[in-house]
Amino acid sequence: MSETKDAYVMKMKAKLDEWNAEIAKLEAKAKQKEADARKDFEEQIEELKAKRSKANEQLEQMSSAGESAWNDLKAGVEQAADALGDALNAARSRFS
Repeated sequence: MSETKDAYVMKMKAKLDEWNAEIAKLEAKAKQKEADARKDFEEQIEELKAKRSKANEQLEQMSSAGESAWNDLKAGVEQAADALGDALNAARSRFS
């Protein structure tokens, strides 16, 4: 069964909310680190925020797209979301 645009957008927004919470946890950890470690944390967090912005921007484009065009935009959203998820997993592993 094919997923509707609205259902997909809602699912991706929920995923972005989860990732936002994870980024906030990493930011809290960064504040507790020594200066050198904090710098690494902050650089990683800035990269995560950039990837989050890209995923959110593409999701907004898809959200405003017509029914016929949203499937074309879905691949870009998934690629941006995958990049953010991978970067977040790497940051969690690196700074745990």
